[in-house]
Amino acid sequence: MPDSPLSASIVGSIAEIPAEVWNGLAPSHDGVVDNPFLDHAFLLALEQSGSASNRTGWQPQHLVLSNASDDILGVMPLYLKSHSQGEYVFDHGWADAFQRAGGDYYPKLQCSVPFTPVTGPRFLARDEPSRTALLRTAEMLATRNNVSSIHATFVTEADAELARSSGWLVRHDTQYHWHNNGFATFEEFLETLSSRHRKVTRRERRDALTAEGLTVKWLTGSDLTEAVWDQFFEFYQDTGSRKWGRPYLNRRFFSLLSAAMANRVLLMFAYDGDEPIAGTFSLIGHDRLYGRYWGATRNVPFLHFELCYYQAIDYAIAHKLAVAEAGAQGEHKLARGYEPTLTRSVHWIGHPGLRDAIARFVAQERTSVAREQEQLERYTPFRHGERQ
Repeated sequence: MPDSPLSASIVGSIAEIPAEVWNGLAPSHDGVVDNPFLDHAFLLALEQSGSASNRTGWQPQHLVLSNASDDILGVMPLYLKSHSQGEYVFDHGWADAFQRAGGDYYPKLQCSVPFTPVTGPRFLARDEPSRTALLRTAEMLATRNNVSSIHATFVTEADAELARSSGWLVRHDTQYHWHNNGFATFEEFLETLSSRHRKVTRRERRDALTAEGLTVKWLTGSDLTEAVWDQFFEFYQDTGSRKWGRPYLNRRFFSLLSAAMANRVLLMFAYDGDEPIAGTFSLIGHDRLYGRYWGATRNVPFLHFELCYYQAIDYAIAHKLAVAEAGAQGEHKLARGYEPTLTRSVHWIGHPGLRDAIARFVAQERTSVAREQEQLERYTPFRHGERQ
């Protein structure tokens, strides 16, 4: 533990924590937070828009760790949850089993970026003892308030190891990420694929754009007018209403985000003449592009692949980004050059019986995920010896 006495507090809004303090505890370069989803401005926009609020079942309960001089040594993005929606690490089965046995699974505590399956640090602190203190404080908070569990999702490998050593359960899953091996052009990347996959990729790109007479524009910074956001929100609502009943984010969120960090936002629109018919939303990190949302008002074959995967690769190559992430799940990404990548979450379970049952489950699940990734590696589209 740190040498000086520590105190912990809970704040009901990230607005109560100075942005420079929060961002100063996150990994950064030249004063800019590496992972834009961890930026104070992103989390503040979620709260100020009402997207992450008590009304939506995401009540902010951020942990703040301070020393005797009131210097903030650590913070944890934490939410009291009344459901398991918008998390992308599924525990509905755990909740159902516990409630059938007479327990109350909700409320629970969720340490994450709401609605965002993107890996990043979750225990933001200046040193490892302070990070450990954040975990212990969260456990005490859960115990004192009769909260069933704490879930930190899409954590880094370092955070997962710290939590595991503190007795938390570790869960694994798979995403698909594209890796830039110093490519100068998209064609150079294509040369690493097998002949069959090169042909398929070229055909998909041709059918999505050229055959339809469509063009694509990348929009960021001052390009992001309110009219542009209105157009994107129409795309976002269409996909959101079909996938999960109602979109998690409201229109105001995008305006707030744009006002705070427009230069880290990237929209890619497909146009038929002057009319946008589809679009994607991504955030730009220090060394990677994070693809998040997609939508369209017209069904065009392969346009989803073009905007979400191939254009992301184009952008990463043009801007020398190391990785393009394409969101949660989706084995179809494999054939488009996105490789299986391990993701991690960690879980503190208060009830001993429930913990034992979940411990057995996640152990079996980790074995299954490892086996699945070995199998997926055999189906990557790369020519023998071309992967790096």
